[in-house]
Amino acid sequence: MKARGVRLEYSFQQTGQDSGQQGADVHNPLFDLLQAVHLHGSIQHAARALGSSYRHVWGSLKRWEGELGEPLVSWSQGQPARLTPFADRLLWAETQARARLVPHIEALRAELQRVLQEALDGRQQVLSLHASHDLALPLLRQRAARTHKLHMELHFAGSMDALRALAEGRCAVAGFHVPPLADSRNPFARGLKPLLKPGRHKLIGCMKRCHGLIVPAGNPAGVASLADAAGARYVNRQGGSGTRLLAEHLLLQQGLAVPPGFDDRVEDSHLAVAAAVAGGAGDLGLGVEAAARHYGLGFVPLVDEHYFLVCLKDVLDHPAVLRLRELLSGADWPALLATLPGYAPDRPGEVLSLTRALPWWNYRSPRPGAGSAPPP
Repeated sequence: MKARGVRLEYSFQQTGQDSGQQGADVHNPLFDLLQAVHLHGSIQHAARALGSSYRHVWGSLKRWEGELGEPLVSWSQGQPARLTPFADRLLWAETQARARLVPHIEALRAELQRVLQEALDGRQQVLSLHASHDLALPLLRQRAARTHKLHMELHFAGSMDALRALAEGRCAVAGFHVPPLADSRNPFARGLKPLLKPGRHKLIGCMKRCHGLIVPAGNPAGVASLADAAGARYVNRQGGSGTRLLAEHLLLQQGLAVPPGFDDRVEDSHLAVAAAVAGGAGDLGLGVEAAARHYGLGFVPLVDEHYFLVCLKDVLDHPAVLRLRELLSGADWPALLATLPGYAPDRPGEVLSLTRALPWWNYRSPRPGAGSAPPP
């Protein structure tokens, strides 16, 4: 078989001509076709679902089989059409790859949109935001562009990487998340405190979201806590991510050992973790409820966490940051969050003192062998 390559293309279109394509939504005619046959079980029904003719779909299948050198659909007299094992593997692999690429496609689309908006409208404000992966922030970016002439350059990274980007001047605003914490005896304090300076940084209230275990639909194994990760195939997040810190914090808090295979499967977004569980590549993983529901999976809630935005104090009055705060404090943001399971506004748009919002920051990290942290 000849080697097969992949070519990516993009185009600019007038509003209303893009069929509602948003965010990381990417279509490929081959996978649209395979998905339609898989769902509807016949060429005729697949053609109807795609708004095409039987002849066109049949011809497309034959053309793709010629391109790939493998059969894609098989059927016998009186039986529904079925994808071949090769087509099943191809469709599954594309679904996995799409889930992993969501944050990167989001960032690429946002960058291309910025180029177009800057050329068309000089009044457009641009705000660079590096943030821990989240499902609500793309909705915020879309609304900001539509109603506030604010283009948000959204780049997803781990919480620590986002704060490093802020410290290095690579973004104006960073996003990170933390659970309620009593003192500094936790991975969050060790990882985040060096990157946040009272007086220099200001927090902006954003949202709360429910973090828990993503499990197969119906939770057949009866998972109830992180202790049940022992013996299961755990899907982890990358080092430096807030969700990875949360897993380490919960294990420490509950006196649990790191489960075997803790790093065997590592993904870089909530959706990628959910896709891995949905595809049978893992038994469970830590993530937000909305990602689990997106794939029709089960969810075991563990903690409600705060998601903050942070910027330098001197940037609070920048026109782009002012527009962001205005949008967060208005009626649109709670309405957008209401569309995502497990999300709720949390002092949105309000400027918060770092040490008041994060009381654990006031504690000094204990020295080895030292006593307990001082009282608040």
